[in-house]
Amino acid sequence: MTRPVIIERRGAVLEVTLDRPKANAIDAATSRIMGEVFAGFRDDRDLRVAILTGGGERFFSAGWDLKAAAAGEAPDADYGVGGFGGLQELPGLNKPVIAAVNGMALGGGFELMMSCDIILAAEAATFALPEIRSGTIADAATVKLPRRIPWHVAMELLFTGRWMNAAEAKHWGLVNEIVPAGDLMSRAREVAALLASGPPLVYAAIKEVDRETAHLPIQKAMDLITGRKLKTIETLYSSEDQLEGARAFAEKRDPVWKGR
Repeated sequence: MTRPVIIERRGAVLEVTLDRPKANAIDAATSRIMGEVFAGFRDDRDLRVAILTGGGERFFSAGWDLKAAAAGEAPDADYGVGGFGGLQELPGLNKPVIAAVNGMALGGGFELMMSCDIILAAEAATFALPEIRSGTIADAATVKLPRRIPWHVAMELLFTGRWMNAAEAKHWGLVNEIVPAGDLMSRAREVAALLASGPPLVYAAIKEVDRETAHLPIQKAMDLITGRKLKTIETLYSSEDQLEGARAFAEKRDPVWKGR
């Protein structure tokens, strides 16, 4: 059998393609593989950015593999170190991940997309949470979506399972850009190259601050930062890169980031 996940290294960028025709649906075994891939990305000092996309032109991902479910795979199966799709619950992932949504993002595919930091969508990309029609809950989307877009819009999508096109997704701020299908990966690589040239310790701090303070009042969140109580903040403020940024500014040159 062919491996359901294709990975390609392009310098400091890891490209991950979910490739399970026809719909790029994710069963537990595929999810575990994706978790291993993204955990490897997290732990590899030479990799700075990842791009996630779907194989083919029709589907980014249809989400949970309902054929596997019909065969007895439970909703709470072992999805691996990163949870469903390898990203949603992966601990300590402090590097940027870009979603290049090439087609339909449904259910768990929609949720997987939301686990990325920057979302680029092809013009023909469409989005839906059809779990309501199969009598189950879109668990991660029920938690995340009302925090991303207006509450009543999120409730409508969750309650009805209706389709949303790329233009509407952009209108609600769910995606960053809409790109012609033929330009999607080149644009994703352009954004990835920009991020790969940036300061990795700052990216790590941004992601940890966001993750660890989302539930806190502003002052308590600020106290964690100014008190250096987060590991990535302490690392950043004590780093060579912190000094390099200041020196490069003073010397009117581009900084050279070493990630240490």
